[in-house]
Amino acid sequence: MEEKVKNALEKIRPALQADGGDVELVEVQEDGVVKVRLTGACKGCPMASITLANGIERVLKEEIPEVKKVEEA
Repeated sequence: MEEKVKNALEKIRPALQADGGDVELVEVQEDGVVKVRLTGACKGCPMASITLANGIERVLKEEIPEVKKVEEA
């Protein structure tokens, strides 16, 4: 599943980079929890939690049904 998550994050990454941010994969747990780290302009941004939930988590869940939740590490 980790490889699937990495591939899905590559699709999301250009949108984050366009705003000066990025995302790093920290861990994929067996229970379906994916931990990521927002970097660059995304780190500390007031909209980061929305980006995480409505952007990253939504896309990962759509592409990989095994993903149950995405958390910031």
